[in-house]
Amino acid sequence: MKKALITATCLTGLTFATASHADFDKIRWQVPMAFSSSLIALGDTMPEVSKMVKETSGGRVNLQVFEPGTLIPALSIFDNVSSGNLSAGYSWMGYEWGQIPAAALFGATPFGLESNEFTAWMYFHGGDKLLKKLFKPYDVYPILCGTISPEAAGWFRKEIKSVDDLNGLKFRAAGLGGEIMSEFGMSINVFPGGELYQALETGVLDGTEFSIPTVDEQLGFYQVAKHYYLPGWHQPSTNQFLYINTNDWQKLNKQTQSLIENSCMAANTLAISKSEALQGGILAKFEEKGVNLHQYSPEILKAFEAATDKVMAKHSQEDPQFAEIYTSMKAFQKEHRPWKKLGYLPRDWDTK
Repeated sequence: MKKALITATCLTGLTFATASHADFDKIRWQVPMAFSSSLIALGDTMPEVSKMVKETSGGRVNLQVFEPGTLIPALSIFDNVSSGNLSAGYSWMGYEWGQIPAAALFGATPFGLESNEFTAWMYFHGGDKLLKKLFKPYDVYPILCGTISPEAAGWFRKEIKSVDDLNGLKFRAAGLGGEIMSEFGMSINVFPGGELYQALETGVLDGTEFSIPTVDEQLGFYQVAKHYYLPGWHQPSTNQFLYINTNDWQKLNKQTQSLIENSCMAANTLAISKSEALQGGILAKFEEKGVNLHQYSPEILKAFEAATDKVMAKHSQEDPQFAEIYTSMKAFQKEHRPWKKLGYLPRDWDTK
């Protein structure tokens, strides 16, 4: 009797598990990525999401990731999802800068929200609602699916002592940061990550920003540029999104939708934890390799901030949606500032 009861219980549990899996939609979507899966915290997050949803759904929900350029060009993900050529894609939000200027605010906002503040604003202060509204006319359903630590301000082949040294430099930058840097006479271009090493080595570029130190190390920038500048004023957080074609999203049942969204929420924790865990060791490694680590002076940062205010005012005046989103973001930043200042130890606090 005891053995029979155990067997029945196991079979019942198996039946429930099978039924639960069956409740998920059976889908197989191709998901091209803007970044290589080998890039730590930046490119390896979406593969983890793919693994999560596949295992949880018993293989029914398959988001098959593709490396940059293997399916479509790395910077065309938004267009292909919007047009319905693809059901989904994974990218940094900001490459749509030419079409949707306000989208860049969600990718990174100069002198804006850090990762923990950004997720707080997205989930609890209306950010996600504003984003869905912004992308609705383009038939794209965006899901925050990976936020990482501040980027570095950039690699330079020569030392930057003042903003005057920026004039005339050929520099790779994307989104709002790129436009702000152009205010200082820099010639701004957007190159995919895989092309940057050669561009620096050959002098096509005088400098570049790309990502956090671990990613920059993987791309080898320290070999061809010896001046590394921080902090990442232009990108206090770097935010990746899973883009899903709205028609394909609406075909999914609630259980499948929840699985994807909750997996992306878990991905945010995974990405920020991984990126924070590794950067200190990489900076020490750079110094061992002869890299000069620089922190921008207050004077240079104030000049960047003044240029940021000018660019943001211009876009806010031209674009009501840009103004609405930026106003909401800055309002939360202001509200949160006393807690950030008083609730945490000062950044320069050191008891050793």
